Amino acid sequence: MPTPSLLDQPVDIEILAHPVSESDLSGLCILLRESVHAGASIGFLDPLSESDALVYWRKVALDLDGGHRLILVARDAGRIVGTAQLALESRANGRHRAEVQKVMVSTSVRRRGIASLLVSDLERRARERGVRLLVLDTSEGPGGARAFYDALGYSYVGGIPGYALDPDGAPARNAIYFKELA
Repeated sequence: MPTPSLLDQPVDIEILAHPVSESDLSGLCILLRESVHAGASIGFLDPLSESDALVYWRKVALDLDGGHRLILVARDAGRIVGTAQLALESRANGRHRAEVQKVMVSTSVRRRGIASLLVSDLERRARERGVRLLVLDTSEGPGGARAFYDALGYSYVGGIPGYALDPDGAPARNAIYFKELA
């Protein structure tokens, strides 16, 4: 049976606001742990403990209040099934750029275009804030997303050997990307 398209089963994408509810923190922790366990190279080793995931999300949530970060969440019937972050530069010489971070989609709903919708929405919101340049990095290893960012029009500029460890602990080269926003 074919995977349902987003038109058949839409998700709601919204900005996560501060303070983040305990329910949303729990959903974000589940998504993060699942993503790492599935091999996503997003800065953590597998297995990721529930307490380490909660520490991460509580720390990141503090950036929401200062306006230096946007966290988008995709919800399917109220459940968080995807997220993406935009880290905005606060220094005067870098306010024209931002970093795309931690794009994740639950394994149960992958291949429905949710990650593309999240990144597209981040790009739109970045433009609205006067951001003209987006940067990101992913892994060259199996946990990376090079094909995804290539398909979205991001430009690959290179990588650093052994930059980070993939979730299985293997050293991996990173893949550095940028995209100029119109």
